Amino acid sequence: MDPKRAPDRPLLDVSGVSVRFGGILALDHVSFHADAGSVCGLIGPNGAGKTTLFNCLSGLYRPYQGAIQFAGTPVLELPVHRMARLGIGRTFQNLALFGSMSVERNVMVGGYVAHSGGYLASMFGLPTARAQERALQAECRELLELLDLTSVANVPVKNLPFGTQKRVELGRALASRPKLLLLDEPAASLTHEEIGGLRHLILALREKLNLTILLVEHNMNLVMDVSDQIVVLSFGRKIADGSAEHVRSHPEVIRAYLGASA
Repeated sequence: MDPKRAPDRPLLDVSGVSVRFGGILALDHVSFHADAGSVCGLIGPNGAGKTTLFNCLSGLYRPYQGAIQFAGTPVLELPVHRMARLGIGRTFQNLALFGSMSVERNVMVGGYVAHSGGYLASMFGLPTARAQERALQAECRELLELLDLTSVANVPVKNLPFGTQKRVELGRALASRPKLLLLDEPAASLTHEEIGGLRHLILALREKLNLTILLVEHNMNLVMDVSDQIVVLSFGRKIADGSAEHVRSHPEVIRAYLGASA
């Protein structure tokens, strides 16, 4: 990571987080931190706890033990919408887009989180809401240009290829003006060419929007290429944390994920 980016304290600090579902320990005292402006990869097989951790970071799950601080603020007791307004945005593996709505309107839905008027005020046509709606629309059109979606802005999402729909999902998350963006398997089901474009897009978003990115992904080449730091989970435990070079050479990671010949 570029030392010019290093802050006095990490933007995200996860300390001793544990989550249990009945008798299953999904996360077992997981600790790590991510510095502002970094890309942090989170890898591990299915069932390792990656999505559970994402759900804790976005307020969907409450750990029974541990702490999470975002920009110095404890967030575990905050409702989901407060965490979003603090600056935590997220995409999902299963796209939850509105198929009959246009690309632009889908992206704008994410922007209502960042605008104080909110979606209901917009529906009722309040004067302040109309002004905010125009500002939001302008912001979203800039995002559409950044994501190469301008040409399909008025197309219903259901009529678009899956790879394009994933960029719409990303745009919706970005419209909430996050400081920390949680990307949940963004390369899943993409073509080789689309994954190459995603690699460039992740780094461009980090630079242009001053984002910190936490990336859950099974495509090891993508994770190794874009990440400043990689955290490895296995059965709910952290087994490695460091640079791509460190993770590549870590004995437990080689045995568990990369194969003996990696």
